Amino acid sequence: MSNLKKYIYTIGFFASIFITACSDQDAELTSINYDRLFSPINLGATVSNKVNVKLKWTAVSGADSYIIELYENDSLSFSGNPVETLNDITYDQIPYTISGLESETQYSARVKAVGDSIPESKWSGVYFKTDAEQILSDVVEKDLSATSVTLHWPADQSATEIIVNPGDIHHTVTSDEITNGAATIEGLTPETKYTAKLMKGTKTRGSAEFTTLIDLGGAIAVNPEDDLAQILANAKDGDAFAFYPGTYSIPSAEGGIDKITIAANIEFKAVRPSDRPILNGCILLNAGASLTMKQIIMDGVNTDGSQAIEFKAATTYKGLVMDDCEIRNYVKGLYYVNVAATIDKIAIENCLIHNIECSGGDFMDCRAGAIKEITLSNTTVYKSCAERDMIRYDDKSSNFPDVSPIINVVNNTLVNVSNTTGKRLLYVRFKNNTINFTNNLITDTAAEFSNQKNTSAPTFKNNNYFNSPALFTGGSTTSLIFDDSATTFDPGFKDADNGDFTISNEDLITKGIGASRWR
Repeated sequence: MSNLKKYIYTIGFFASIFITACSDQDAELTSINYDRLFSPINLGATVSNKVNVKLKWTAVSGADSYIIELYENDSLSFSGNPVETLNDITYDQIPYTISGLESETQYSARVKAVGDSIPESKWSGVYFKTDAEQILSDVVEKDLSATSVTLHWPADQSATEIIVNPGDIHHTVTSDEITNGAATIEGLTPETKYTAKLMKGTKTRGSAEFTTLIDLGGAIAVNPEDDLAQILANAKDGDAFAFYPGTYSIPSAEGGIDKITIAANIEFKAVRPSDRPILNGCILLNAGASLTMKQIIMDGVNTDGSQAIEFKAATTYKGLVMDDCEIRNYVKGLYYVNVAATIDKIAIENCLIHNIECSGGDFMDCRAGAIKEITLSNTTVYKSCAERDMIRYDDKSSNFPDVSPIINVVNNTLVNVSNTTGKRLLYVRFKNNTINFTNNLITDTAAEFSNQKNTSAPTFKNNNYFNSPALFTGGSTTSLIFDDSATTFDPGFKDADNGDFTISNEDLITKGIGASRWR
């Protein structure tokens, strides 16, 4: 009977509640009173301008203000005393920015809500790390020599030393250098890319990259009035040619512009990077010649409509390297391989490429040869390759059984490239290829990746495709490759019509997507 009584009492209890509720139908429940404020939720921290942090949280109902405490060298332990306490933060101050923090430092911040007539909330916390500061100015040519660099930063900003690599060079910053905001580092190597860090103790206050100038003692000087054809005919393997500012071409017998023929392993470079020489013509690589070009402008205006670079002999080449060059105004494409050549590498790095029409040829075009490694990196391509494929690599693998091509497409900004439905960014048919496709910003193209079974699925990572639907699943009925890991942020280019692709989207800047010159 005891269990039966228990059930009866339970039923009676709920019946009592039901009867009470029914008898009080007109009493509306309008509020619930709590004994304290809720803690702020969705608390987040975003580092901006290296040493500032933006704190954002959802406003708490009933709160009149908020308190923020900031702890240095901390990860949510909140031990010791806060380095900063901010009171009376109001709703209209959210998100709240704290400026001027120490660089490269781990912080914890916590926030609580305060009300006039209710106890304050408990704390909500978040941690973050500031970035290295950037107070060093960009290095310009007048600050450089073949063996030295002068670095600049705002006057009276304190620092302890400058570290330059390669070489692990340590320069102690003097009081005069702090007052002037400038220091000169001597004893560097010509034509070497360096990174300098301005330090305050263990914290980085700024960094800068630069390349020392040419020491003409080891290069052959070339001037616009020189006979370029004769100079190149006399060239020997290992020669380096330093071009002074001006325009260079080889006149043809008919009064036009002849091709620039190279038959040795040589290098072209600019004497003055701020005033770069212009090569007006198409380059033919003969007899297994290799070419390295640095800080040269190649201009195809008034040429015969060929590609910028063509490999002409069915032999073995070390290859082609174009570093920090500008290539413009060619009709057919960037390079062309239509002979049974074996090429160790083609590397297009840190270049600006535009107005390559690709009429009668693809952008990077290999029809009959084997290129062991192709790299397109940190390069911007625009107003080019509107109706052709970007990388074409036809299958001649049966003629080159030992070649397994590697293709690297990394940190590029590609605008309107191959902007025709059915055209491909990766028209790769040479078997056993490996493709790395990372950190690229692609906008405004109808192209797909590839509809070829021989195109290996690339290693995709950290890409962004804006207004480029065929690169995602569902955007193309013919493509065999998609990259659904990519984001779709609008980069917010500064002036795309005039070739200024400076990014305004903070997510892309933070993620390091696209060519570095625009971030």
